[in-house]
Amino acid sequence: MSTQQKRLNQVLELVSEQGSVSIADVSEELGVSPATVRRDLNLLAEQRLITRTHGGASALGSGYELPLQYKSDRQAEAKLAIARAVSDLIRPGYSVGINGGTTTTEVARALGRMDRLPLASDIPGVTIVTNALNIAYELSVREHVKIVVTGGVPRRQSYELIGPLVSSSLRDFSLDVAVIGVDGLSGIGATTIHEGEAEASRHLASIARKVVVAADATKLGRRAFARIMPLDKVDVLVTDAPVTGEVAADLAAADVEVLVAPGD
Repeated sequence: MSTQQKRLNQVLELVSEQGSVSIADVSEELGVSPATVRRDLNLLAEQRLITRTHGGASALGSGYELPLQYKSDRQAEAKLAIARAVSDLIRPGYSVGINGGTTTTEVARALGRMDRLPLASDIPGVTIVTNALNIAYELSVREHVKIVVTGGVPRRQSYELIGPLVSSSLRDFSLDVAVIGVDGLSGIGATTIHEGEAEASRHLASIARKVVVAADATKLGRRAFARIMPLDKVDVLVTDAPVTGEVAADLAAADVEVLVAPGD
């Protein structure tokens, strides 16, 4: 990722977290000149990712959500470790459902690189069913991966297909494992920002024998707007750090197995 792209990610993250920022604040936070910040804000405004204000910028609305391509460097090492741990749960011949998101994208990439799956065969090494267009695109060139894409209408922030066509296209499928990325995991269950994505993920999980939530530690204890499923519908949580406190108690009460991904 280029230096400019990383800086744009940081600017968007500041806007997302604070709601509005000034050129002076961003300049001090990132250690770059006001002129550089001004150019970055103008570029992001042209892409309709922020609103330019006098002396700064603001989020587009109270429910502001970063597009997927601007989330890729958040908790990057944690996501890679989680992806490797999730891939260890997948056996040759499995059918795996994967929803959209940066963590699940890394899971999909890890499955695409798995050397214990056959590289060429009449029977795919793994079948991946996804509603994420970016995952389908990336894995479509892998000979040992069979890709099945749900129907639906794409949501530009996440590249996920949503809507009634998702459930209708999944109606006759059965999955060994569903790997679900979330925006929050707490006592009320697995949650995400958008209700359409929650519904699509819920359908993927409902046809799987085992449901695995892949979430880094920053997601634990958080609640997002739309619930995907209650905790007792989750079989395994794969995360990057030991879980403690109230979240640990909630997971234990729901009989959720917790796997902590080893780091490098």
